[in-house]
Amino acid sequence: MKCVIIDDEPLAVDLLKDFVSKIDSLELISTFNNAIDAVAFINQNNVDLIFLDIQMPHFSGIEFLNTIEKKPLIIFTTAYSDYAVEGFNLGAVDYLVKPIPFHRFLKAVLRAQQILIPVAGTVNTISESTTIPELEQDFMFVRAEYENVKMNFSDILFIEGLKDYVKIYTTDNKFTLTLISLIKLENLLFSKGFSRIHRSYIINIKHVKSIQKNKVLINDKRIPISESYKNAFFERINI
Repeated sequence: MKCVIIDDEPLAVDLLKDFVSKIDSLELISTFNNAIDAVAFINQNNVDLIFLDIQMPHFSGIEFLNTIEKKPLIIFTTAYSDYAVEGFNLGAVDYLVKPIPFHRFLKAVLRAQQILIPVAGTVNTISESTTIPELEQDFMFVRAEYENVKMNFSDILFIEGLKDYVKIYTTDNKFTLTLISLIKLENLLFSKGFSRIHRSYIINIKHVKSIQKNKVLINDKRIPISESYKNAFFERINI
């Protein structure tokens, strides 16, 4: 994967460069100490992945994302955990809080590879052979009975697995029943701000009202957090 580092802290850039050099699948093609200088480069070159700081003087990482025409995969690298939910709403692959340990960096890169490698163009319908859509796509189609139903990612509250089927609950207090595995949806929706918290549940982080020890509250529904997913989920939202 061709990658770029954008960070105003020289020590942070040096650390990321060292991490990148340890992963054969990554090719560092440029670094920038401010987001403004990076805009033209990203728009004119093929970049698969950006390691992007959020808090930078004059032009933040969020403003940068809203400016560029091309949308590579994004891994946020920041000293602040306050922007985690906003970062995932912007389609970030992962959100790394400084100081970044190598094992978390590697985990984020592997997640980016899982998203990038299957890409074979934008898809219209999700099935067991579905490929991952382009990052900027904010909806998907699912097969429900005899039609393909369009679902905006922002409208999905959570997804419940029922053996071979799943129930996709939406903000209109309805659900759609479709034939697909949770693992397919997990891979598809991770970069869209969703997280798997249980063998049977995937949630939309932006719709979480509160988090208890072993449950999340979404739209008055208490959804369990299993021990096997708890650490990864809490680490992702920086709790």
